Parts: sequence; C-alpha cells; structure tokens
Amino acid sequence: MRKGDVVAVLRGRDAGKRGKVLEVYPAELRAVVDGVNIVKRHVRPNRENPQGGVVERPGKIHLSNLMIVCPSCDRPSRVRHSRAQDGTRTRICARCGKSID
Repeated sequence: MRKGDVVAVLRGRDAGKRGKVLEVYPAELRAVVDGVNIVKRHVRPNRENPQGGVVERPGKIHLSNLMIVCPSCDRPSRVRHSRAQDGTRTRICARCGKSID
C-alpha cells in the first residue's frame, strides 16, 4: 500500500467506506486514510490553531483491515507484483489483471 492509493475498509466501524491513503507506517503495519477512523484529539493553542480545543482527524488503521481498490474494475482486490524485463516492478490487480500503477 502506498500514499495516494484508494482503499476500502473491510472491518471495524467504518467497514465499507473508501478513502485515499494519506500516510503509511510500515514498521507499525498501519496507515492513515482520509475520512476513516476519525478520532478526537484535545489540542493546546498554538500558531496553527490559536483557539485550541477538540480537533477531529483521521487515526491510524491496521493494514489487514484495508484492501486496495482497483482503478479499472473499481472493486477491492488483492495485488500481485510482476517484474518487467528492465527490472521495474508493477502492481497488478488480482481480479482483472490490469496494472494499478
């Protein structure tokens, strides 16, 4: 999973929602997805937010609860990897066989 991928949520309270990956944390096996797993954080006043208070923002979600949505078939699918003759790797949709990259 990479930053900018569109993913579908498989489990949890946001199951069925789709969103764009904003950040990926490979060491933690988690990602931040836009509009999914919204959490409230109490923020002190600072330059960006002079008022302070409670701020809602997307929280991290485990990668096992996400699946990449193929842009061509528009369905959540597993991803296969193939290596071209020149050595570049491409991600391929396991459902339709078309390139995701």
